[in-house]
Amino acid sequence: MTTQQLISEIKRKKSFLCVGLDVDLDKIPEFLLKEEDPIFAFNKAIIDATHQYAVAYKPNTAFYEAYGLKGWKSLEKTISYLNKNYPEIFTIADAKRGDIGNTSSRYAKAFFEDLGFDSITIAPYMGKDSVEPFLAFKDNHTILLALTSNEGAFDFQTKNVGQQELYKEVLETSKAWGNSENLMYVVGATKAEYLADIRKIVPNSFLLVPGVGAQGGNLQDVCKYGMSENIGLLINSSRGIIYASNKNNFADAAAEVAMKLQIEMKTILDGIH
Repeated sequence: MTTQQLISEIKRKKSFLCVGLDVDLDKIPEFLLKEEDPIFAFNKAIIDATHQYAVAYKPNTAFYEAYGLKGWKSLEKTISYLNKNYPEIFTIADAKRGDIGNTSSRYAKAFFEDLGFDSITIAPYMGKDSVEPFLAFKDNHTILLALTSNEGAFDFQTKNVGQQELYKEVLETSKAWGNSENLMYVVGATKAEYLADIRKIVPNSFLLVPGVGAQGGNLQDVCKYGMSENIGLLINSSRGIIYASNKNNFADAAAEVAMKLQIEMKTILDGIH
């Protein structure tokens, strides 16, 4: 999916919601455990119930890898289901990979070619030659961790490197990499006050913003400081949507939360256009 196609879909749905598919078998409704593939059964129900309110889905691969081969099969079935039934949806592999040379090329091949994701999250700590193998896939997007929503973000990301903080150095440096127009960036919603400075460096890039909802991030603040001329935001909510209920009505409950977020986003979009 191109950036322009994503923007068009955001405008069509009046939504920039991304649903995180972080499936924990200890948290899904108990009756689903009787299914042949409980993870996929859960994901399919969530996707079918919420796709009209969302423009993106983001499985965190750790929640699948934790279950071994069965979990990986569930991830494969989930992305295949999305690509086949909802091709207008932007898909994100939240894998946080980051290694050099051939290793990154293999990671990119696994997620972009084999699984068919539109994008992947990448940790940029190892620098240019750990990221450019992903950017070599010109039809896909690479989403760099820039300023994350966790408490430990302050350990390194906001430390000064020369005249500016490290996360700003990451943003500035990455703009010079090959095919950098395919870069997006992760910025936590709990760091909304930093978004104005981030927009000075990457005014038009898409930002993937986790942390709205369960982690306490505020949608209005994120949009106030982070929205670009082309919207430029994907707001992720995981637990707040997919675990809205652990009863038989779990999919309906997820849809209700997603719809509330979409209505809030529509109000914001209508207010600026």
